[in-house]
Amino acid sequence: MNAARLHDATAVSDALELLALRYSVGPKFLTAPAPTPAEWQQAAELALRAPDHDGLRPFRFVSVADAERPALAELFARDAIRRGQAPADVDKARARACNGPGLAALVARVRDDAAGVPAHEQWVCVGAALMNFLNALHLMGYGAKALSGASVAAPEIRAAFCGDGETLVTWVVAGRPVRAAHSRHDAGARPVIGPWCPAAR
Repeated sequence: MNAARLHDATAVSDALELLALRYSVGPKFLTAPAPTPAEWQQAAELALRAPDHDGLRPFRFVSVADAERPALAELFARDAIRRGQAPADVDKARARACNGPGLAALVARVRDDAAGVPAHEQWVCVGAALMNFLNALHLMGYGAKALSGASVAAPEIRAAFCGDGETLVTWVVAGRPVRAAHSRHDAGARPVIGPWCPAAR
C-alpha cells in the first residue's frame, strides 16, 4: 500500500479485513509451495517495521532450504537421544524437522549493554518482528505458525543457528493452507483494551 492508498478508506478497510483473517495454521494443514527466497526476504524486510528503540535490530531470521532439512533432522534426533527419548520418539523428533513446506528460524540478540534500552523493550521488538513476519506471509497467501518445543532450547541446535549472545526463539512453518484458518480461542473471553480509570484503582 503506497502513501496515497494509506488515505484510501477502501484500501485500508480491505487490508484490515485481510489481517483479521490471519490465524496460526499448523503444519498438517499446510501444503506446497513454500515461500520463495524472495518472499522470505520480503517478509523479513517487513519485520523491520517493528518498534525498535535505538535501532538495535535484536532479531534476525534464518530460512532452512529443503536441501538442509536432513541435516536439521539429525540435529533433532540427536537431541531427542540426549534427552533419553525412546526410539519411536527419536523418529518423531527427526520427522519434525520436515514439518511444513517452508521453515525459518527466529533468532534474537537481546543486549544488556544498550544504555536506555532495557531487555523487555528489546523482547517487545522481537515479538513485533515475528508478528510482522507472520502478517506478511499471510498477505502473500500463505498459512504459517510459530512453533517452539524442546528443540529451540537444545544446545546443539542453538549452536547451529546462533552466535554469541543469541537465542533461538521459535520456528516458523509456512505453506499454502488446505483449509480455512480459524481461532482456537474464544476471542471474547477477556477484553483486550479498555479506558484508564485512575479513580477506580
